[in-house]
Amino acid sequence: MMKLNGGMTRMAGPGLAVLLASLAGSGVAVADQAKIDDALAAAWPGMAEGAQVVDWEGNVLKEGSNGYTCMPTPPSMTGTAPMCLDEAWQEWGQAWQNKEPFEVESMGIAYMLAGDEGASNVDPYAEGPTDDNEWIVEGPHLMLIAPAELLEVYPTDPHNGGPYVMWKGTDYQHLMVPVGARD
Repeated sequence: MMKLNGGMTRMAGPGLAVLLASLAGSGVAVADQAKIDDALAAAWPGMAEGAQVVDWEGNVLKEGSNGYTCMPTPPSMTGTAPMCLDEAWQEWGQAWQNKEPFEVESMGIAYMLAGDEGASNVDPYAEGPTDDNEWIVEGPHLMLIAPAELLEVYPTDPHNGGPYVMWKGTDYQHLMVPVGARD
């Protein structure tokens, strides 16, 4: 065996190649794990283990069994906004994303326990704060969808100290339930 710099032998070459190949492949695994960790930051601890995690391209990063699907912060955002959605919220999300009509047929619960980077309280498609769109950056919260008549009794003011209706009067209205302090 021929000695190389530092006392290594040529026999180390194939082993080193295998190690480097495995490390190169682990870059994807590390990136996926970061997405999984971010997505599950939205869940309460008892839900995280059984939740499915998908990225924004629809790739399953972690299989799940409890009916919740968690997604990491959207790649277009610079802050934090992971979410975990039940089936009703997944249907809602598809309609909202595609700007399609949506009628709530059953109650749905979504978790954003890592908070979010902000949204308009009145415009479902606002991309940033303006003087008249009531931009709110919410801390940890739950979101509930329910038939419109069940949301009528709640205020729309995000500063009232309790739950409030976001996007009232649209197909995408939902109840925001703060469960932690806003940053």
